[in-house]
Amino acid sequence: MALRIPSLRGNRLTAGTLARGLIAMILAAGIGWGGALYAANQSIQGAKKAEDTGFDGDAPTAILIEASSGSVLFEKNADELRAPSSMMKLMTAEVVFNAVKKGDIKLTDEYRISENAWRRGGAPSGGSTMFAAINSKVSVDDLLRGAIIQSGNDACIALAEAMAGNERIFAADFMTKRARELGMTKSTFANSNGLPDPGNKMTVRELGMLARHIILDFPEFYKLFGEREFTWNKIRQQNRNPLLNSMEGADGLKTGYTKEGGYGMVGSAVQNGTRLIVVVNGLEDPEDRATEAKKMLEWGFRNFETRTLIAAEQPVGYAKVFGGERRSVKLVAKTPVKVMVHKNGSDKLIARVVYSGPVRAPVEAGQRVGVVRVWRSGNIAVETPVYAAEAIGTGSTMRRAIDGASELVIGMFRAGAEKL
Repeated sequence: MALRIPSLRGNRLTAGTLARGLIAMILAAGIGWGGALYAANQSIQGAKKAEDTGFDGDAPTAILIEASSGSVLFEKNADELRAPSSMMKLMTAEVVFNAVKKGDIKLTDEYRISENAWRRGGAPSGGSTMFAAINSKVSVDDLLRGAIIQSGNDACIALAEAMAGNERIFAADFMTKRARELGMTKSTFANSNGLPDPGNKMTVRELGMLARHIILDFPEFYKLFGEREFTWNKIRQQNRNPLLNSMEGADGLKTGYTKEGGYGMVGSAVQNGTRLIVVVNGLEDPEDRATEAKKMLEWGFRNFETRTLIAAEQPVGYAKVFGGERRSVKLVAKTPVKVMVHKNGSDKLIARVVYSGPVRAPVEAGQRVGVVRVWRSGNIAVETPVYAAEAIGTGSTMRRAIDGASELVIGMFRAGAEKL
């Protein structure tokens, strides 16, 4: 069930036009294929080639996202697992942000810097550190600044030990659990700070998802990423993010480097009311990292603009209902479906409603049914949940029997087709 949307030129393609087209296409496709997953459910990898994307990226793995809609403007090997290095500190920070928001901990709580935190992450370690003194007590607020602004490994270890007892438990029961709750299915964590460990793996797509979540859900904490310096133990350190001093509107997020992972960065900037997020990883030089991130952001701001394809609460299609008083249920998106498109109107878009069906009655109004996915040039540009616009009650015994027989026949045909 694919709707091929014509190039967006001017404002000729309205939200109503797209919505009516989606409905017509879904009906034409025949929604009687019950029990199946409607439309493809896999991400399509981005390509490096300039003729396919309009951008030629040098980073081995990269992604560029518009923050508000989650629209992907460019991706390259975005689902390849790599060592995230200090960019993984974003996950530790999110766990702490969430704990503060829930009231489990307070910013004024003070945590002790253990000998382990001091030796492995402090002054003796030779790595990035906030230089917290052994056995000193540091507030959660200051530990967050040490982890975010100074990239302090000691700050992350202290947070992990205080919240979970030790880093391994924190990585497994706090970081991994929270990542799965946020929809990050591939990331794995072995410590709190990204120091070399085979168990530390993330994709640039999931780093981008994490950055977007922090920006949108924790605005009060996100401002920490834009602070230019932080002094602790009488040692002043500059924020390690090179974009803060080289690009208009840059205000986050985190750099990283290990020998295994190379140089990487999660960056974000706002220009003319549009926020973009860039993630690159695997580069061989810190200057290349900064140049590549800035180049991608500038390309995005220069070439794209936001268009609303479907307005909030506007019908986007129908889903088949099994055993209901009606055969189908109208689907709507609660928020506008927006996508970043090329300003020159050269994009070819494909929109698909994807759901597991048929949906069993009774169906409640507002019940989540699936998603509407929009592809641009072979890449998923945006994905938005769709919900039942109305309640559908349980149908008669005869209706349920007919639907059951129909599903049985369709299942037999599908089973036969799979054997061919």
